[in-house]
Amino acid sequence: MTLRDPKALRSQRWFGVPGMRAFAHRSRLQQTGVRREDLQGRPVIAVVNTWSDLSTCHSHLRERAQTVKAAVIRAGGFPVELPALSLGEVMVKPTTMFYRNLLALEVEELLRSHPVDAAVLLGGCDKTTPGLIMGATSAGLPFVYVPAGPTLNGNWRGEKIGTGTHTRKSFDALRAGEITETQWAELETTMVRSVGTCNTMGTASTLTILAEALGVSLPGSASIPAADSAHPRLAGAAGERIVEMAWTGATPGRFLTPAAFANAVRVHHAIGGSTNAVIHLIAMAGRAGVKLTLDDFELGDRTPPLVADLMPAGRHLMEDLHFAGGTRALFKRLAPFLDLSAATVAGVTLGEAIADAEVWSDEVIRPLDRPVTGEPGLAVLRGSLAPDGAVIKPSAADPRLLVHRGRAVVFEDSADMAARIDDAALEVEADSVLVLKHAGPVGGPGMPEWGALPIPRKLLAQGVRDMVRLSDARMSGTHYGACVLHIAPEAAVGGPLALVRTGDEISLDVPGRRLELLVDDAELAARRAAWAPPPARFARGYGALHAAHIQQAPQGCDFDFLAGIAPTAEPDIY
Repeated sequence: MTLRDPKALRSQRWFGVPGMRAFAHRSRLQQTGVRREDLQGRPVIAVVNTWSDLSTCHSHLRERAQTVKAAVIRAGGFPVELPALSLGEVMVKPTTMFYRNLLALEVEELLRSHPVDAAVLLGGCDKTTPGLIMGATSAGLPFVYVPAGPTLNGNWRGEKIGTGTHTRKSFDALRAGEITETQWAELETTMVRSVGTCNTMGTASTLTILAEALGVSLPGSASIPAADSAHPRLAGAAGERIVEMAWTGATPGRFLTPAAFANAVRVHHAIGGSTNAVIHLIAMAGRAGVKLTLDDFELGDRTPPLVADLMPAGRHLMEDLHFAGGTRALFKRLAPFLDLSAATVAGVTLGEAIADAEVWSDEVIRPLDRPVTGEPGLAVLRGSLAPDGAVIKPSAADPRLLVHRGRAVVFEDSADMAARIDDAALEVEADSVLVLKHAGPVGGPGMPEWGALPIPRKLLAQGVRDMVRLSDARMSGTHYGACVLHIAPEAAVGGPLALVRTGDEISLDVPGRRLELLVDDAELAARRAAWAPPPARFARGYGALHAAHIQQAPQGCDFDFLAGIAPTAEPDIY
């Protein structure tokens, strides 16, 4: 057989063989107006689309899917659009993280069960990026990921406004009486100016940039605003490229290598990326058969400086990054830290992809010797309170709190926190340590983004804007503060966090990478003996499946039966 022999295409098991089943497959598609010859000799390309009316970041993906399909036809392929679970971060409760693995499972089975040779994945809002990539990686078919793109810069009364970041800042200002309800309502209508994902270095942009660093999206794609005319051109380029990849069999293993994940970790530090990316990178690596652990995020003197001056750690927004040269220019600046021989879906190495890139603004993409801050974008903590690890984003915290000792003020769950956080009788001071339990993968459920605990109202009135806050939850990448997150094991499974009580002393030492509960062993043993796990929240359905099989944060929160690279048989279609 030649390289482009149609008989080598997976889809021809459905369409190109004799017998009644292939007859039925061809007949059913012909009822939609498809020609018989369209089904033979062309790669069938799945356009996996996470559009929905309630995933507002993806509201333009219907149009982008049509652009991809037209490009696939132009390149000699046959496109089929397959809708997938849409995870709009703001709308889905208790959290989209609860459903990330469901999306990954759906994508894997969509691709495996249908007559497709390769896929273009359309997503962008936080958990859609890892969910799509995890599922497609496990399916093992060639794919190109097309990010939805960030929304345009926000502006309010002459001030640059970042989605998510200024939501939190403005809400604190409202609770402190610094802005009025009228101003708050005005912000609501001006903060988000177009389709697209958050324009700060939140989880969405962090993960789309890391997908590009992994080599699974086209060079320069992650920084293109959703409303920019370059975005449909990107979609078209992906449609054309995937047809070539289908013919050449460019499967995920060619790109998702140890070198690619090492590049992604370095880029994550340099952009001050969302702490959520730690969980997702570990999960994606596991699907690719690459071992990635929390310790791999601690790079020591090999850590790149934080050069992307973007909110919440910096001053600018994703549209500014685009005009500063985009992700290609960002990677060019980081070239001394990256493996430039890593392959990309564009058919060139990372080094070749960025060879002619230029930085147009040193204020947005800082020189290596003039970083945004001297603090790292990420630190991994361990100690008696987090024996399996926890993370913090030092670049987004008040530096004075990075070494801190204080009295714990404990909330047993989110309802307890909501009921008491603004109570004038709450015994809390600026140097207290706020602690939230039962917000982890099991306890949340799904590890919601509750980790940026609100500052108590009475402290806001005193001018306090940051405190040490601890939880087994996650935090939105758009948020900021001295928030220790992903404490493992979580409280719901009996981790040390479950034993913390109000009044306990807690020590945080970010430079020393330590998080300690300063309670003697005998007292902790007594508390352990009295501890009982919380009652099960789900008697049936997806919630019960989630509780039974979810892994902890250091393992990427994948389902134990989905993790890894054990092969799954191709479907019997005869």
